Amino acid sequence: MTGRNQTTFSEFLLLGLPIKPEQQNMVCALFLVMYLTTVLGNLLIIVLIRLDSHLHMPMYFFLSNLSFSDLCMSSVTIPKLLQNMQSQVPSIPYAGSLTQMYFFLFFGDLESFLLVAMAYDRYVAICFPLHYTAIMSPSLCLCLVVLSWVLTTFHALLHTLLMARLSFCADNVIPHFFCDMPALLKLACSDTRVNELVIFIMGGLIVVMPFLLIIVSYARIFTSILKVPSARGIHKAFSTCGSHLSVVSLFYGTVIGLYLCPSANNSTVKETVMAMMYTMVTPMLNPFIYSLRNRDMKGALGRVFVK
Repeated sequence: MTGRNQTTFSEFLLLGLPIKPEQQNMVCALFLVMYLTTVLGNLLIIVLIRLDSHLHMPMYFFLSNLSFSDLCMSSVTIPKLLQNMQSQVPSIPYAGSLTQMYFFLFFGDLESFLLVAMAYDRYVAICFPLHYTAIMSPSLCLCLVVLSWVLTTFHALLHTLLMARLSFCADNVIPHFFCDMPALLKLACSDTRVNELVIFIMGGLIVVMPFLLIIVSYARIFTSILKVPSARGIHKAFSTCGSHLSVVSLFYGTVIGLYLCPSANNSTVKETVMAMMYTMVTPMLNPFIYSLRNRDMKGALGRVFVK
């Protein structure tokens, strides 16, 4: 590479998944089916929300953005993984690795902020039902989404620029299926203390703070639910929040376990499996979680097909 990047490598080698050669084609086919399911499922949610006027509400506005984020986050990593599984030399250019890292951080952070917006929406809907329309106005919803996009842009750009200043001169083999930030830092032969400090500080702001806000929102929701004397009202409130809580648990459980609570005993295989959870499994499950348990989505699907 050029002296500006201070590295002797023009590309990195991605080791991918620890699977046997004879299982490669079967696993590749499985991942292709999972990726297509993710794309079609999330596209279906976006199209339904766009076409059906009954879904033009704040909750579904945030859900359409979340589906777009899930679709893009999977598309950042999975197509390259499938290509490398069929390639003799599973490589990625240096510029490509930084690009992949940027968009992975961008859409991962965007999902975190959108989950907070959805939790706030449920909080207002259950705790202040009479003022819901006034509080969750279209302008506020748009501001929350735009703010999420702006914050994630700057956060992803910050980490990408800090990574670009590092030198990579010892090894170019990444024991992962995509260019994850911790995996790249392990290969750097220059000082990474600034990068690690920024990861720690920004990780707290981008991951921990949103997670705590979601916990506080649902604590208030559950407190409000317990005051409702009607068993039917309690069941309705829990069913409304259940799908969102499932997604929050899947997403934050793996992200916090992998990045903010790393263990010295974590093997490469364990880290790879945990990364697969939020890059492939969670985006694939989200459409099922939000549609199968949602009467509005089922009704919208029926109306669109009838039309």
